Amino acid sequence: MTSTGQVLLWAVDADAVAPEALERHAAWLGASERARCARFVRPERRRQFIIGRALLRRALGSLLGTEPAAICLEERPGLAPALSPQADVDFSISHSGRWVACAAGAGVGLGLGLDIERIDAARDVMALAEQAFSAHDVAVLRASEPASRRVAFYRMWCAHEARIKLGRASVAEYPLALPGLAGMLASTQPLETVPVLTLLRLGAP
Repeated sequence: MTSTGQVLLWAVDADAVAPEALERHAAWLGASERARCARFVRPERRRQFIIGRALLRRALGSLLGTEPAAICLEERPGLAPALSPQADVDFSISHSGRWVACAAGAGVGLGLGLDIERIDAARDVMALAEQAFSAHDVAVLRASEPASRRVAFYRMWCAHEARIKLGRASVAEYPLALPGLAGMLASTQPLETVPVLTLLRLGAP
């Protein structure tokens, strides 16, 4: 049974996951996931991938009343993985630097798109905005107070990426934050409660 209206929003500090815990969670991966994971050249990217899939399986297991290791995810080139068998749940994974996050929710027609970004104090946000944002958004950002401009930039950036991941028109958007991290959750439906990004420790399965 799914839990109607429930949305789980979890983040993990990948640097805090012990190597033995990482390998035990890697055993949860299906054949198509293992094939993709093996193609990653950088250890950091492999780590992010395994943690993201472990975190997602734990969230889906909680929603569906299933053991996380029993959750079957199939790779789809250029798309998010597919849950097999299908259920009335949707999910989204994002990572940035040491942080990995996932959103998972239950409900007919619910769609979720999540993006997180590590805040880089050295980044020239106006130069990047001029390359990536519309003229209107650049003007809004330029008009913002210098002290709050970086926060505004990351909120705009995360919103843009979350909408792309959602792949449909967003009806509701929820800004997220942890120290040094910005994020946005886009949803096709207003959520019953405002989601809070919760930091978890990913220990032994």
